[in-house]
Amino acid sequence: MRISELSQLSGVSTASIKYYVRAGLLHEGARQGYNHTEYDTSHQERLRLIRVLLDEGGLTIAKAQTVLAAVDAPDASLVEIMEVAQRALPMSRQPASPWAVALVKEACSQRDWIVEEGNAGIMMVAQVLDVLHDLGRLDLLSLLPAYADAADAVARADVGAITPVKDRAGTANMVVVGTALGDRALQGLRRIAQGNYVRREAAKA
Repeated sequence: MRISELSQLSGVSTASIKYYVRAGLLHEGARQGYNHTEYDTSHQERLRLIRVLLDEGGLTIAKAQTVLAAVDAPDASLVEIMEVAQRALPMSRQPASPWAVALVKEACSQRDWIVEEGNAGIMMVAQVLDVLHDLGRLDLLSLLPAYADAADAVARADVGAITPVKDRAGTANMVVVGTALGDRALQGLRRIAQGNYVRREAAKA
């Protein structure tokens, strides 16, 4: 297909497609002569992945390059790809306090989780605990075990969904997409569930 058709099918402008190729996010099409380049369904699929990373995941071009380089690396394991995707997601640069980091690590240890050094999730949760401390709401730390148990159940489902995919490229894409979109899905479901329980409590009054 020509670039105009690829643009129409993918919803990505021709200018953006050309930019993604120059930036190394999208592989080049096949040259068929002067000013004629052919694209195929692999370009469509890659554009979907690029838009998920940029639009839904909030990644910069540089971060997306890093994630996609891991996806394309034939010797990169799925664990490595997941870790690259997790580290690429936007997060606060404010360092977490040692006590908060220790508390999160203790919650992980209690569940016998294998946690690699530098896992981005440790800092993300620890930063939340620091905010609770600053707000004088350390009573909310009692929610951490319930949050950890819920995360454990979700993570099991995530990994269970990855296993059936046989080809490496499809599995790698699923890992990246799940990492980028999973947090948003959980946020939405949590809000729905909160609304449910608030209304149920109100009905009892």
